[in-house]
Amino acid sequence: MEMKKRIHLELRNRTPSDMKELVLDNCRSHDGELQGLTDEFEELEFLSTINVGLTTVAHLPKLTKLKKLELSDNRISGGLEVLAAKCPNLTHLNLSGNKIKDLSTIEPLKELESLKSLDLFNCEVTNLNEYRENVFKLLPHLTYLDGYDHVDKEAPDSDAEVYAEGLEGDDEDDDEEEEEEGERGQKRKRDLDEEEEEEDD
Repeated sequence: MEMKKRIHLELRNRTPSDMKELVLDNCRSHDGELQGLTDEFEELEFLSTINVGLTTVAHLPKLTKLKKLELSDNRISGGLEVLAAKCPNLTHLNLSGNKIKDLSTIEPLKELESLKSLDLFNCEVTNLNEYRENVFKLLPHLTYLDGYDHVDKEAPDSDAEVYAEGLEGDDEDDDEEEEEEGERGQKRKRDLDEEEEEEDD
C-alpha cells in the first residue's frame, strides 16, 4: 500500500492536527522519501515508518511535538542533520537495520538535546571498535544506546510498564492488609467464643 493511501486510512475522518500517533509500517514510500506527511500533523508525538524503503528523512515535515521516531529496517545512510531542525524535541530514535556505517553519520544527533534513547542494532556502525563508548562521548546527553545505558543497565520498556508495576505493588499491599484484617477478625471471633464458653461454665 502506498504511504499516501495509508495515511488517509489512518486518519479515519479525523484531521491531521487531531493525530498524536501515526503508524505507517510496511507501506511503500515514494522513491525512498516520505510522502503525504505534512506540517498539519503538528500534534504528532509518535511516528513509526518501519520497513517502508526510506533512503532519506529530508522530506520529514516540521513536527515540533514529536517525541518518538521509529525508522528501523529502512535504507537510510545519512542526512540526519535535518532531524534537529524538524523534530527538535525528539527523545527516542530507532535507526536499527539501516545503512549507517560510521560515527560521523550520527554526529548531527548531538543537536537533539532532548534525545535520551538511540537504537542502532544491525547497523554497520555497531561493529566499530569501542562503538558504545564513542557514541556516548559523541552524544553526552544520551541515556540509552541499543536498550542499555553506559554501565549496561537495561532501559525500562516503557513508562506504562513501570506504572503497571507500581499498581501491582499496590495490589500486593492491599492483599497483605486484607490478610491482616482477616486474621484480626478470626482472633476476635476466637476470643468471643472463649468468653461465651467461660460464661456457660
